[in-house]
Amino acid sequence: MPAAKAFVDTNIFVYIYSGDEQDKRRQALSQIGRFDRVVSTQVLNEFCNVCIRKLRMELSSIGAAVEKICRTNELFVISGDTVKQALFIHDKYEYSYYDSLIIASALESGCEYLLSEDMADGQVIEGSLTIRNVFP
Repeated sequence: MPAAKAFVDTNIFVYIYSGDEQDKRRQALSQIGRFDRVVSTQVLNEFCNVCIRKLRMELSSIGAAVEKICRTNELFVISGDTVKQALFIHDKYEYSYYDSLIIASALESGCEYLLSEDMADGQVIEGSLTIRNVFP
């Protein structure tokens, strides 16, 4: 039986690669390992920004992390339609625009779950996407 498909939010990868919070790192690795995973170009960009600005990682290490993320997850490229869907999600569910863009990407890529820390755990979006906080 194939694994469920889950979209992985930026913060999950930040915990995996930061080394600051080992308990959250272990939880994140355990949770994402149960799914077929999708990330978007937005997630990759946000991840790089956090690694540069907050974690102060070497660029070569960030590049290696991005390479691994791309190799082990399906990559969803954001389109104009995704942006329009994000505006709809923002208006209907009142998430920030960037969280709405994550949600729209998850919906468009056919995910059953959105793995995050920042959104409403258990909320079902458009009858098909369930938000899961991987750090309960």
